[in-house]
Amino acid sequence: MLKHLLIKNFTLIDKLDIDFKPGFSVITGETGAGKSIILGAIGLLKGNRADSRQIKAGEQKCIIEAHFDLTRYDMKAVFENNDIDYQPDDTIIRRELTASGKSRAFINDSPVSLSAMKAIGEQLIDIHSQHQNLLLQKQDFQLNVVDIIAKNNILLKNYRLAFNKYNDTRKQVENLKKKIEADRENEEFMRFQLNELSEAGLQGGQQEELEQKNEMLSHSEDIKSALYEADSLLNDDDNGVIGRIHSAAQKLQDIEGVFPEVKELAERLDSTYIEVKDIADEISSGMEHVDFDPNELEFVNSQLDTIYTLEKKYHVDTVEDLLKKQEELKTSIDNIDNGDEHLQELEKAATEAMKKAEELAAQLTEARKKAAEKVEEEIKTRLVSLGMPHVRFQVDIKEKPLAADGADCVCFIFSANTSTQLRPVSEIASGGEIARVMLSLKAMISGAVKLPTIIFDEIDTGVSGKIAERMARIMQEMGHQDRQVISITHLPQIAALGTTHYKVSKQETSSGTTSHMTMLNDEERVREIAQMLSGSDITEAALANAKALLASAGK
Repeated sequence: MLKHLLIKNFTLIDKLDIDFKPGFSVITGETGAGKSIILGAIGLLKGNRADSRQIKAGEQKCIIEAHFDLTRYDMKAVFENNDIDYQPDDTIIRRELTASGKSRAFINDSPVSLSAMKAIGEQLIDIHSQHQNLLLQKQDFQLNVVDIIAKNNILLKNYRLAFNKYNDTRKQVENLKKKIEADRENEEFMRFQLNELSEAGLQGGQQEELEQKNEMLSHSEDIKSALYEADSLLNDDDNGVIGRIHSAAQKLQDIEGVFPEVKELAERLDSTYIEVKDIADEISSGMEHVDFDPNELEFVNSQLDTIYTLEKKYHVDTVEDLLKKQEELKTSIDNIDNGDEHLQELEKAATEAMKKAEELAAQLTEARKKAAEKVEEEIKTRLVSLGMPHVRFQVDIKEKPLAADGADCVCFIFSANTSTQLRPVSEIASGGEIARVMLSLKAMISGAVKLPTIIFDEIDTGVSGKIAERMARIMQEMGHQDRQVISITHLPQIAALGTTHYKVSKQETSSGTTSHMTMLNDEERVREIAQMLSGSDITEAALANAKALLASAGK
């Protein structure tokens, strides 16, 4: 549950620093006081998009931070799946915005991506605003409700794996058919191309080796001349470097006995002599292997011409690219020669994958039909208690082609009385009726999914009096089931049933308008509910009514 909320420099809020209690709490305040601002801030902790314009005018940074107690919820896997430390007794989620447009997210003081914050935030808190009533128009929402009640998460996961496999193999079959058809139209030309490339006898690295050999053969005379001159400088009988170094070493060795200091120099010269002599031997050997061979040069140039021509023809730059093209042609021709066999294998795999998907889809359908009966029974029971004694509510399940969510099309059909034909709930229900349907669905879902905190933003729209009180009783009941329920309301009947009462107000200061939120004590609460009953002028009668409401609520 949400334990504490800190908001700094967010739109009209200078600083909001407030604790929240377990159970059912209510938030009241005049229109425009800032309740939606607080919800907007909490929405940022659920990964909603941030805007630097949300920072309070004149400030450079805003912070939204929430502390949660998750000790009663088994949420370790959710955190581990997102590679985030799990601290159930005090889970801290923080979002920071700067005037420069930067947004940073933290969970338990570790930086996280916005997607990770969204994944965690949506598991911790659910905000039901009025626009969420539009979900009743979406069949995927209605299907999701049924799956939640059926506890289909594992079955649905397995089905999706099977469906994706079927979808992939089906696409492979279609692609192979198209490729075989296209290849057969070009079969003669492709066989010619493959033969042309095969006859070239191409090998990886061949081009670089031939180009290097071409350079050497083209400059063989220059190479041989340079080697000859180097050999002469080293091995000349009269002035050769090798002989001179050898003589110098011997001269130093002759005086080692009388001048020991030259011993090291003599050894170094002797070592140099050996190294230079070895170099000279390699130069002499090189001279023997360098000969101008016009036939070999012609052969090398012919091979290079073949490679260059093929590269130009196939619009590539390397022999490796030509070899890749050659393999592609082999594969295409193999598909032509053995395509029917490959196609049969793929079609068999696709058929098997489809059968597996259909089996799991059938299991989903069966589970959904059983769950639909529970949904119908519970929603009708709740709606009757909410002032709709003649309500009819059905979960209509129709078959559809295999899709990512199964083979079922789910639609909630509804009639508030016996004389009206059953129609999709979104088409015929009034605003007040939709609010009651959505509250009933949320209450039912919350029993199957342990959400720590649920916030209802004016779900009481379109209702009043006894119906409002009954809606409040449902929210109160939800708050007793290891979950925290917070209702933003304009109705005194709902406000009176909250265990804790908060008020949002705005003040005009020298620096502009600011919003504040406070927890009301018993006396303040009486006055707030009286004001909700009578308006700005609080009468004695309104105070008496407020006390009576609180008394009837058990306060």
